[in-house]
Amino acid sequence: MDNQTNTSTHKYAVVTGANKGIGLAIVQQLAIEGITVVLTARNEESGTEAALTLTKSGLPNIVFHQLDVQDSASVETLAGFVNNAGASGVEVDAEGLKSLNIDSATWLSGNATNMVQGLMRQTYEKAKECIDTNYYGCVRVTEALLPLLQLSISGARIVIVSSLRSELKRIPNEQIRKSLGDLDTLSLEKLDEMLQTFLRDLKEGVLVANGWPTMVPAYSISKATVNAYTRIVAKKYKEMCINCVHPGFVATDLNLHTGTMTVDEGARSPVLLALLPDGSPSGCYFDQTQMAEF
Repeated sequence: MDNQTNTSTHKYAVVTGANKGIGLAIVQQLAIEGITVVLTARNEESGTEAALTLTKSGLPNIVFHQLDVQDSASVETLAGFVNNAGASGVEVDAEGLKSLNIDSATWLSGNATNMVQGLMRQTYEKAKECIDTNYYGCVRVTEALLPLLQLSISGARIVIVSSLRSELKRIPNEQIRKSLGDLDTLSLEKLDEMLQTFLRDLKEGVLVANGWPTMVPAYSISKATVNAYTRIVAKKYKEMCINCVHPGFVATDLNLHTGTMTVDEGARSPVLLALLPDGSPSGCYFDQTQMAEF
């Protein structure tokens, strides 16, 4: 980010879901680059501790601010804090949700290799929470920070951490794929309608019949719609560089640490996108460091 009151154009970044895992690694790597980072997390105690640990490691350019992406008032408080700090420029959304209801014994036994829908046992309530965090939470934070991001002298960067599960080829229903892939007709209203239809179909037990993703369905569709949102925002704010990225199969709480990459390795691609030079691609999906098909 750039602070316009500072002639040295000091850079700032806001990272969500950053008290551990990939989010924390992103904070660390951005701070090493000399960027002042606002580390956010829902839990104030763990967020404060994470920021303090990094500060003690020799990175004084980190500040913590509490953020619950499901709470509009909390999001607005963060935006006010960022505004008062005079910061604008980079947002990295690393928020995730550990509510997939996977049986850890089954996962760790190795039976997760051929997961089927029955293994996921995702309830309507958990699915709704997942979507509210991963999609609507991302939209809340981004929309609240966009007026500040527009103040960036050199053009803001927005990086949204997505997933391999977001890819359209993984959705059986052709019409859903077309709707999510048609940039000319994409809108927030259409995405909202799609998510409400998904939740209704989940509640009625007709996900398979109606062609929705069956492996971690709510997580998958939340990330697919986040990707679509990335394209909508990038199309509207052409002066910014806005992308989404699958960081790789990283060992995190979300997969019970069965991933093959470390969090430091997983953070590299989001950080790379956050530091892209002017004129770089925008409105794109990256599989780690390579541009890929939505």
